[in-house]
Amino acid sequence: MATKANLVIDQGATFSADLSLTDDNGDVMNLNGYTANSQMRKWYTSSNSVAFTTDINVTAGSITLSLTATQTSNLVAGRYVYDVEVTENGVISRVVEGIVTVTPNATR
Repeated sequence: MATKANLVIDQGATFSADLSLTDDNGDVMNLNGYTANSQMRKWYTSSNSVAFTTDINVTAGSITLSLTATQTSNLVAGRYVYDVEVTENGVISRVVEGIVTVTPNATR
């Protein structure tokens, strides 16, 4: 079952968030050999998506999601949904999901 984690992204700013993962026993998840993918969409059924850059820190058992300032500038302020999936040996698991709130900026 995926962990719930909501994110806030400031429109026009560089975004980065570290998501620490644990296994069912509460131990740091061993991410050795895993790949990660993550997207956000306005609605679950939306065909348009924004892909996060994902970096895995095997030692810390965490995944870093990031977007450039240019990418966040192109986001419309409001509410989105996202999830993070990891893959190992062809098996895909959803590990994190939640709501993304994009806050508008005044400085351009």
